[in-house]
Amino acid sequence: MTLSPLAQKWRAFGWNVVEVDGHSFSELFQALDSVAYAHKPTAIIARTVKGKGVTFMEGAVDWHGKAPDRKQREKALEELGE
Repeated sequence: MTLSPLAQKWRAFGWNVVEVDGHSFSELFQALDSVAYAHKPTAIIARTVKGKGVTFMEGAVDWHGKAPDRKQREKALEELGE
């Protein structure tokens, strides 16, 4: 069963809804700051992509909850610029 349209569902129950790019720290910080000014419960919906920035992990459901081996870890860190 799909959750979409998630934001509309929260709004239907009277919640304040803030939607952000979950990979953007500035958007996340802004959303968290905005909660202080909301006069009702707030739901922050952070849109993200599993494995963002790692070619062999990005968008691959198989990596959800799975740890890479040493070689994969090295490649992932290299791609992330770590």
